[in-house]
Amino acid sequence: MKLNLTLLLALIIMALLSLMAGHHWIMPDRWMGGDLYALIVMELRLPRIITGMLVGGALGISGAAMQGYLRNPLADPGLFGISACAALGAVMCLFFGLVSALWVLPAFALAGAMGGAALLVILAGREGSTIIFTLAGVLLSSVAASATALLINLAPSPFATAEIVTWLMGALTDRSWNDVIIGAPLIALGVAILLMTARSLDALTLGDVAARSMGVDMRRLQWLIVAGLGLTVGASVAVAGVIGFVGLVVPHLMRPLTNHRPSALLIPSALAGALLVVTTDMLIRILPVVSEIRMGIMMSLLGGPFFLFLLIRMRRELA
Repeated sequence: MKLNLTLLLALIIMALLSLMAGHHWIMPDRWMGGDLYALIVMELRLPRIITGMLVGGALGISGAAMQGYLRNPLADPGLFGISACAALGAVMCLFFGLVSALWVLPAFALAGAMGGAALLVILAGREGSTIIFTLAGVLLSSVAASATALLINLAPSPFATAEIVTWLMGALTDRSWNDVIIGAPLIALGVAILLMTARSLDALTLGDVAARSMGVDMRRLQWLIVAGLGLTVGASVAVAGVIGFVGLVVPHLMRPLTNHRPSALLIPSALAGALLVVTTDMLIRILPVVSEIRMGIMMSLLGGPFFLFLLIRMRRELA
């Protein structure tokens, strides 16, 4: 509880700092002035920050749940292929030029995520084996990524190609209250479903056989994990594009603070994920560059070395 309150306080402080930050810093006394500065804060920065919180929280708890389910500290939400399927759905929308309303692209992305989640359960079979589940996720991710690359290659115009590639990089630029309205209920439902798996994830640390003997329904747990990931990751991709490494980095930072217990890791990972994304987005906005660095690129620059560090450390521990 103390950890959660600390993270929540840090998140609130960082959100307030982020409201001020930018190429033009806007102090709190100008937020309610009814002028252009107030409009920038309330209509541009605030929805962007809230969207960042939602996306970061969703990816953070997704990574924690996935690592707990697979008992693999290097697991990432992208491994299941749900992220890739969500991206494929959005790319199809852009490819065919169907972005006629604000909700169309998010609808395609969410449909891709849920379709991928359903296909993942079908491929994994009835036993609920984590090994088969992982292999099915890798296969699904590979096929979805290949289909996405094919659509980029066959894009009808250079403008469509540029739009698709830009969206795949992931960003919080130009997020609006519509994105908050679309993402918030879906992510909230997904988080609620993942929290339902807490006790089962604790039991799973003892192994599949022990978990079953303790009354864990492995098939039900698999469905809950897939549904929760489909909603959280799918909604995140729908409103912000593809942003990687949050679900990998955040659980690792929080795990030593939660006694390595999967159930205790879920909420701190959500709060820390939100904090990481909001902080990274603030740094992006204050960097002295001509155009903003995309969030997906920035997280890759941060997450890539972190992943390499984890890999080297695990190799030394096994040596």
